[in-house]
Amino acid sequence: MTSSDPGDEETALLHGTDHPKSARTPLPRGQLYILLFLHLAEPFTIHVIAPFAPDLIRSVGITGGDEAKVGYYVGLMYSLFSATQALTVLSWSRLSDRVGRKPVIMTGLLGLALSMYCFGLARTFWALVVSRCLNGALNGNVGVLKSMMAEITDSTNIAQAYAYLPIAWMTGSTLGPMVGGLLAHPHERFPSVFGNVEFLKTHPYFLACAMPATFSIVAFLITLVFLKETVTAPVSILRVLKLRTGQPLHFPGDPQPFVPAPSHPATGEPLPLRALLTPRVVISGGSYALLALMDLSYRTVLPVYLSTPVALGGLALSPQTIGTLLSAYGFAAGVLQLLLFSRLTEWWGPKRVYVAGLACALPVIALCPLMNHIARMGGGGTVLWTLLAVQTIVSVALNFCYGSAFIYITASAPNRASLGAVNGLAQMSVSVARAVGPALANAAFSLSVDVEHHYLYGMLVYVLLGCLTLMALALATLLPETVWGDRREGA
Repeated sequence: MTSSDPGDEETALLHGTDHPKSARTPLPRGQLYILLFLHLAEPFTIHVIAPFAPDLIRSVGITGGDEAKVGYYVGLMYSLFSATQALTVLSWSRLSDRVGRKPVIMTGLLGLALSMYCFGLARTFWALVVSRCLNGALNGNVGVLKSMMAEITDSTNIAQAYAYLPIAWMTGSTLGPMVGGLLAHPHERFPSVFGNVEFLKTHPYFLACAMPATFSIVAFLITLVFLKETVTAPVSILRVLKLRTGQPLHFPGDPQPFVPAPSHPATGEPLPLRALLTPRVVISGGSYALLALMDLSYRTVLPVYLSTPVALGGLALSPQTIGTLLSAYGFAAGVLQLLLFSRLTEWWGPKRVYVAGLACALPVIALCPLMNHIARMGGGGTVLWTLLAVQTIVSVALNFCYGSAFIYITASAPNRASLGAVNGLAQMSVSVARAVGPALANAAFSLSVDVEHHYLYGMLVYVLLGCLTLMALALATLLPETVWGDRREGA
């Protein structure tokens, strides 16, 4: 078997081609744009609650009026999504290798819609918990969408395609806070339109939650009509269920019972889970997980920090101001990603882009206690807003890390038929990290603002975020300078 055989389990998915370096395959823009549109649904859903999550937690009464507990429960809201997604995302991704990508994507979109409508209707803490758990458990689309992007590209244009992927995520992350900040308490913000709508007075966050839910319904219809399947020979879901139970299969019109081909690399079949745990997969997936652990920990602490009173360690900004600030970050990240990522990857290589982006997290984290100190000293105005702008722009570099991580994960897949499972493994590890990170970071922030223990734990959250960044940088040293499969003879 030659090294270019797609079934060879040691053949990287991005193996070099015979094309000269300058010959780039044109992107299949029609299908790519559909995938990017679908990719908006999850970050839109996750981040729409960011501007009003602290106020929502206060309003359901779970904190008993204790401001120090707000951070714990906001972190829990984020962690529940990731924890339940971690339990199911690998199964969704492996299922997509068998039955096709489209059925799994449409199921995930319906799951997002259902859970967000329920979240907007919830009026107790436990109703919020159930809704958020459904949100994660019914959706495994991120790994599946990444698999489809790899399947419609090759080694000459995958970096260009993946430059758009974080833009889609950041666009959803921009729309989320913007919608959440704008449409929370609509009867107060737009009294001439919603002032007499009693339903929105008793469910002040429903309209904000209904927007990403309705978006997911629209995305479901677009998937159904326009998205092309990329799995070449998808198996009926009924057959997969029968195989799971060990029962022989026979369908009307079959000449003989259906017997699946053995999972062997030479057949191009999906590999068993154990065969996927190669050093390449572990290193690339682990790097992605640590990146997500640090980044989402910071992103979920940030709104709480911005809304917390100055005397307790924050900046006391309103939900509308927080939504505007987070949206500005998303817009800047999307524009700079589109303009710079592909060029930087060509000039520096994905490893240097990844490491440089991670290193930028250190000054971003350090600015939080500095800005609070300035606010405590009576400063503000131009100085404070300048520092917020600097923090927002510098933190954009973190977004570049994701494109590099996706390239390494795709290149680590043993064969194309197992791409969904490899992305599922990576997404599962990220979901675990995202389940732990927000809860841990917000708990550390709550300790930091606890008046009784402030002098002991005042800097705890920032030390934690700094340590996570250093751990991610240490693991990044194991990534090769040249992506697996892109090496040439003598390189």
